[in-house]
Amino acid sequence: MSDLVVRVGYVKGGTPPVKEKIELSRREARRLLLYGQGLIGVHGRRGGVGGMLRRVGAVQLDTISVLARSHELVAYARLGAVGREAVERAYWAPRTPRAFEYWAHAACVLPIEEWPYYGFRRRAFVARGQRWHKVSEATCKEVLARLAAEGPLTATQLGGAKGGGPWWDWSEVKIAAEWLLDTGQVICVRRVGWRRVYDLPERVLPPELLDADPSDSESVAHLVASSARALGVATRADLMDYSRFKAGTSLDEAIEAAGLVPVTIAGSETPTWADPEALAWLQTGGRGRHRVTLLSPFDSVVWDRKRTLRAFGFTHIFEAYVPQAKRVNGYYAMPLLAGGELLGQVDPGRQGRTLIAKHALLERAAAVEPMAQALREAAEWVGCDNVAVPRVTPEKLAAPLAAALGG
Repeated sequence: MSDLVVRVGYVKGGTPPVKEKIELSRREARRLLLYGQGLIGVHGRRGGVGGMLRRVGAVQLDTISVLARSHELVAYARLGAVGREAVERAYWAPRTPRAFEYWAHAACVLPIEEWPYYGFRRRAFVARGQRWHKVSEATCKEVLARLAAEGPLTATQLGGAKGGGPWWDWSEVKIAAEWLLDTGQVICVRRVGWRRVYDLPERVLPPELLDADPSDSESVAHLVASSARALGVATRADLMDYSRFKAGTSLDEAIEAAGLVPVTIAGSETPTWADPEALAWLQTGGRGRHRVTLLSPFDSVVWDRKRTLRAFGFTHIFEAYVPQAKRVNGYYAMPLLAGGELLGQVDPGRQGRTLIAKHALLERAAAVEPMAQALREAAEWVGCDNVAVPRVTPEKLAAPLAAALGG
């Protein structure tokens, strides 16, 4: 049962009586987060990958692939052993686009119906002008003309993505395509071999999305509501981070328009709001089975490290760009979620048909069985027959983990 407390009293000078803020324990706040993220209860599996994408609002993309790429891991964490091809088809539907790629928290896959609400960001790009990469108007017109005449094209098909130097040394057509993407003159609704495919919005968007033009304030209010649903409970900083609103964006009107409920979290004086649907779920018992799974470092549950520490009391450091000799947790340490808590992390890899847990870090002995379960399920998902764990911290849990794995 929920231990949620609602205190009702008179506010000085107010008639009739009004409710004071709802008080949540830290455990309840975590449950709201996991509910919003689709990691507790059956609702998190409804609608498959497409439903998951609409629920979390944005799935971050990243080039690193260990067990799989991050956007696949996000779906796996919520849905279990969904086929990787099914994930790709759901994101990059070959005929009727269901998603598009754009700048949200970072480069993200977004539900196609969100296109109009990112108009505020496209307008901001236009107002600010080009950044470190500069391109001529003539090249932009050339790219648009080729897309109109030849259909969707990758940067390679347009003439090559690289300029001959380091990875950031883009070619003229690549710079043009990216600027046109930033400003909404082109759209990306699929990838091929991890390459963006550029197309014209008028060719892929239905008229109701193409013609919609919400104002900046309407867009911010919509995205605040979407972020709150995905987070369950959020501070102003959480809402700013989820959609990466620029500093100075006022959220007060958006929070009110979204109908968010003011709450307090035990031990915190930071103003906080809850999504009304998630709060109603909690108030009626908050039932649902927790997922036991490994999370991508770019999963929206943990992509904000400060929020992860605040919500779970768990420190997660991404060390892929740290020199190997200085890494503590590993190249791609994936947090272990079990029982509504983060109980450890593991740095996975593959060698043939063996999943190598290069470093498993366990917060306490109670993490042994969930870690074994998560590793076995992940191994099966990526087509591995065995699991090897050469290093465990603390060492005293190495033997129990090996036994739990059946080794």
